[in-house]
Amino acid sequence: QVQLVESGGGLVQAGGSLRLSCAASGRTFSMYAMGWFRQAPGKEREFVATISWSGGSTYYLDSVKGRFTISRDNAKNTMYLQMNSLKPEDTAVYYCAQAYGGMLSIHSDEYGYWGQGTQVTVSS
Repeated sequence: QVQLVESGGGLVQAGGSLRLSCAASGRTFSMYAMGWFRQAPGKEREFVATISWSGGSTYYLDSVKGRFTISRDNAKNTMYLQMNSLKPEDTAVYYCAQAYGGMLSIHSDEYGYWGQGTQVTVSS
């Protein structure tokens, strides 16, 4: 059974940084692409970033390019999202997800497993 557990969320002032982690278990982590999604109050869940099985390819939501960095450590079965220059509009619950395949995946229906989410709040 696949388990994904996010951590690292919290309250930060605008311009600050947070690093989210997603610890995975239950499948061979290194075989699958991973992604981060977020859902703000009253809004639909949106794609944030994705990373291929090897970590060699990444893709980002336009509004986070240059501020967020997705990475993974296959030896530790863990994915990360380094978030810098945070803005109030980044406030949301952030979810990690594991894709069905190994290539970059930007649509939620390409993901079969989801974590419970971690709250990120950016104050102005």
